[in-house]
Amino acid sequence: MSTAPTPAWGPPEEEHPPSTDVRKKHHRIFLWVFLAVQALFLVWIITGANSNDHASCEGMVGDALTTCQNAGDVGTAVGVGLIIALWVAVDIILGITYGVYRLARRQRA
Repeated sequence: MSTAPTPAWGPPEEEHPPSTDVRKKHHRIFLWVFLAVQALFLVWIITGANSNDHASCEGMVGDALTTCQNAGDVGTAVGVGLIIALWVAVDIILGITYGVYRLARRQRA
């Protein structure tokens, strides 16, 4: 019968019963909100890019028709660019918000 010697520099170790610590399951709500925002922006860009049907150019001919169609295309490009800029701004805000949330929830040593 050999037992392990107790170290002289610290208290003896106590035996603990099995842990009944039930941790909460993380539902990852932020991930789903983030993915929903990405899907909404993607749908918005697709519909915005396909919205230029040149209906306002009916009845025009020649250079006037070309100018009207080109102006519509430029307007669509500007609109899609603004949607992309808004998308980037919202993603940055979401990222900063998530970082602050994680810092507030972390365990203190």
